[in-house]
Amino acid sequence: MTMMPAQPTRYNPVTVADDPRWARVVARDKAADGELWYSVSTTGVYCRPSCPSRIANPNNVQLHDSLLSARATGFRPCKRCNPEGPSVESEQASLVAKACRIIDESEEEPSLDQLADAVGRSPSYFHRMFKATTGLTPKGYASAQRAKKVRAGLVSGNTVTEAIYDAGFNSSGRFYEKSTGMLGMTPSQYRGGGADEDIKFAVGQTSLGAILVASSRKGVASILLGNDPDALVRNLQDRFPKACLIGADRDYEALVARVVGFVESPGIGLDLPLDVRGTAFQQRVWQALQEIPVGETVSYAEIARRIGSPKAMRAVAGACAANNLAVAIPCHRVVRNDGSLSGYAWGVERKRVLLDREANNAA
Repeated sequence: MTMMPAQPTRYNPVTVADDPRWARVVARDKAADGELWYSVSTTGVYCRPSCPSRIANPNNVQLHDSLLSARATGFRPCKRCNPEGPSVESEQASLVAKACRIIDESEEEPSLDQLADAVGRSPSYFHRMFKATTGLTPKGYASAQRAKKVRAGLVSGNTVTEAIYDAGFNSSGRFYEKSTGMLGMTPSQYRGGGADEDIKFAVGQTSLGAILVASSRKGVASILLGNDPDALVRNLQDRFPKACLIGADRDYEALVARVVGFVESPGIGLDLPLDVRGTAFQQRVWQALQEIPVGETVSYAEIARRIGSPKAMRAVAGACAANNLAVAIPCHRVVRNDGSLSGYAWGVERKRVLLDREANNAA
C-alpha cells in the first residue's frame, strides 16, 4: 500500500488572529514576556511577545503558554529577543543599574568612557541606553545625585562648604552657578529649612474645593487643592518649616483670585511667573505638560516620547505625582494609553471635572 507523504502542519489563521494572546504579540506587550511565547514556521524560530522583529503572518504562527511547548516545536530560539534568557530590556536595565551604583559610590563624577567600559558597551551605545532607561543622560543623572547629596548634607547640619565637597563638587564656584535652580533657594536658606525666605500664601475656594496659592520672590511656588483648608496650610508649613509664611494681603488675594478664575475657566490662561522646583528630569516633564493645549489629553508614553525618553513612562508618572503646581502645570491632562483616567494627587474626581470643563471650554 502506497503511503501518502505527511502533510506539514498548517495553522488556522483565523484561530490565531482571533486569539486575544495574538493581540499582545502584535502590540509587542512586554508585560506578556514570561507568560506567552510564539513560534514561526517560516523562519524556524520561537520568540517572546515583545520581540522587535517584524510581525509574522498569523498563518505561520503557533502560540505557546510555556517555554517547554515552544521548544517542543524543534525550532531555535530567536537571537533578537532571546526567549530562553533575560530580555534585551532587562539586560539593559541591569547594566544601567550597575552604572548608577558606580556613579552613586564614586567620590568624583566618572566619565562616560569609564562608565561604558565598566558595563562592557561602547560610549555611544551606553549613552543611548542609559537615557532611554532613566530619562536622563549619565551626566544628568550624576548631577541629580550630587544635588541629592547636597540637600541631604545641608539638612543633616553640615556647613554649606562641607555639603558641596562631600557631594563631589570640586569647586564651590561651579556649585553656586547652579545652586538656586538645584535647591529652589540659596544653600543657606535650604540648610535652614527655608529660613529667611518669605513665602506669601492665601487660601481660597473653588468649585473643586479649597485652594492654597503660595509664592516666593521668584513666583508662584505652590498651588494645592483639597477639602480641608487647614490641611493645605499644614502641607505648606511642612515644606518650608523655617520660612517666614506671610498671610494674605489685599494685593496677594487678587493674585489668588486670578488662579481661582483660571481653575473655573481654563480658557482665560494663567500668565503668572512660576517658581518651579524639581530635578532636571521633572522639569523636562513639567515643561512638556505646559505645552499640552487646553481641552487635549496625552498619554504618559507620549510625554516620555516628547522629552526624548520613550521608555521612561514610570518616571514620567512619578514626575506628574511630584507636581506641586496644580492646574498651572497641567498633570491632569495626562491619561493612560487607553484614554482612561489614572491617579491624581488631588483626587481622580477633580481630574475628571477639570478635563470635562476644559473639553467644554474648547468646544
